[in-house]
Amino acid sequence: MSDSINHECGIVLIRLLKPLHYYRKKYGSARFGLHKLYLVMEKMINRGQDGAGVATIKLDTDPGTQYIDRLRSTRTRATLDIFTQIHDNFSTAAKQFPATYNEVDWQKQNLPFLGELLMGHLRYGTFGKNNIESCHPFLRQNNWKSRNLVVAGNFNLTNVDELFEQLVELGQHPREKADTVTVMEKIGHFLEVENDKLFRIYKAQGYSNFEISELIGKNLDVASVLTEASKRWDGGYVMGGLIGHGDAFVLRDPHGIRPAFYYHDDEIAVVCSERPIIQTVFDVKISDVKEVTPGHAIIIKKDGTISEELINESPKKLACSFERIYFSRGNDADIYSERHSLGANMVKPVLEAINGDLINTVFSYIPNTAEVAFGGLVDGMRDHLNAEKTKTLTSNKNLSPKEINDLLDVHPRIEKIVLKDAKQRTFITDDAHRDDLVSLVYDITYGVVRKGIDTLVVMDDSIVRGTTLKQSILKILDRLEPKKIVVVSSAPQIRFPDCYGIDMAVLNKFIAFEAAISLLKERGMESLIEQVYEKAKAQLLLIKEEQVNVVKEIYKPFTAQEVSDKIAQLLKPKNLKAELQLIYQSIEGLHSSCPNHLGDWYFTGNYPTPGGNRVANKAFVHFMEGKLVRAY
Repeated sequence: MSDSINHECGIVLIRLLKPLHYYRKKYGSARFGLHKLYLVMEKMINRGQDGAGVATIKLDTDPGTQYIDRLRSTRTRATLDIFTQIHDNFSTAAKQFPATYNEVDWQKQNLPFLGELLMGHLRYGTFGKNNIESCHPFLRQNNWKSRNLVVAGNFNLTNVDELFEQLVELGQHPREKADTVTVMEKIGHFLEVENDKLFRIYKAQGYSNFEISELIGKNLDVASVLTEASKRWDGGYVMGGLIGHGDAFVLRDPHGIRPAFYYHDDEIAVVCSERPIIQTVFDVKISDVKEVTPGHAIIIKKDGTISEELINESPKKLACSFERIYFSRGNDADIYSERHSLGANMVKPVLEAINGDLINTVFSYIPNTAEVAFGGLVDGMRDHLNAEKTKTLTSNKNLSPKEINDLLDVHPRIEKIVLKDAKQRTFITDDAHRDDLVSLVYDITYGVVRKGIDTLVVMDDSIVRGTTLKQSILKILDRLEPKKIVVVSSAPQIRFPDCYGIDMAVLNKFIAFEAAISLLKERGMESLIEQVYEKAKAQLLLIKEEQVNVVKEIYKPFTAQEVSDKIAQLLKPKNLKAELQLIYQSIEGLHSSCPNHLGDWYFTGNYPTPGGNRVANKAFVHFMEGKLVRAY
């Protein structure tokens, strides 16, 4: 992607299903779970580089023993920093206590993070503060084990204000109005309600407080806690939690907006944001890794029982299509196939853009995430050429050997034109020179494009703001002096804000929105802008369940091609010599390539939850009032 976008986080939960002695004997270390946690988090680093956190719980510890450990970091390479600190504890203990260090029971009793329940989180900061207090996991503590709660998630809720007021009505005094704190306190409240209910039941039956503590741990209804806590959540989420006595859960939103996968055998259970990471780290087949069903929770009881239970009804699966286009790892088997298909969909419009002239066209892509879609485009071009060659050969029997050889020699000209340099670091911070820094991020390959003859087709996976295209990529491509530059986006035009975890929340940062506004002004339709503004303000007076997305009306007067052409005008640098054309994926093409991930609100404005419509309306009001703030 040429535009840089921060996005949803990564989460992993691991439960060791055997005693620590088992892993020491079979794998040579009682730290087997920690090793696996580190590997998963390192493989998942694409999902968050602003911070990381780890929490563990030790099962069946004696009173007076610390059984919950947590460590968070916002340093560069935060995951490595955390695990280095954890490793240092073991190294120091090995030197100080050589006689007892190798005893697994001693290690569990005396060393932090040697627990059977482990959870890790990788964070991308969107609008929140990027400090240690913002890093997951979050911890809610109590002297009763079954009232302790550790929470980490990949999520964003649109109705934090509403949920905050509910907590106040319950008599709580939350320390801040943040979605993570609100979620934790909601779960924590109903966890306490469940504890209180069970305590009363067992107390009436004559059990002692000590016995009741054990009975609560065995019979805690985690599904009921999650159902009550999440009843009014509006957003996309994968929420992981550890309860102090040993139960654990991962809850997915009813529409499946955020991704989650799980695997378990008789040794280990793991839930993670991405499937191929589980396959690689645990060396298992793709068929062994299951997707967490939307609206369900994977619940792991202290006794090791694992179940998937319905928490919230799933009206329709609308999983995030941007995961498939860009965010998730491209080595997932299904995602690879989908991205390849997205590229193949663009063959016909590209052929139209180059007038079918493949001989005088060079194909390339913007590294690195567009590579798979580019492969699909190239394969599609080869299929097109093979069909044309077959047609020519079968219809003309009198071709000479040279003519046949010339025909067979035609192929897509594929070159690595755009090169992405290592991240530039400089003392330059003033706006006047920042564009110079942007232009250094990419470079080009010289000598493969024929001046004034060749058309240069470049694949990008999506175009959000287009800043890098305008300030860097198009300018450096123009140095090759092609006749024409065609930029192909494997995603449709991004028109509406996201409110479920991706950092795309301000309307005037979308080049498609800017293009639509420009078209309205050019065609004397500025009154429509004011009308939509008044409608949006009126919508915001309604409850979110009654609101509709009136921002759609901004795009309604124009075809997708008209918006694309205007985007090309807006992104074309002033001194660009080559002709410029932009081609976008169609909504139909997106759905055909990603049939199981139909969440397309970025492109269509069709939000899966009522809060999405409210965010779109609020974002437009903010645009009209000149407020560069997020709308949720």
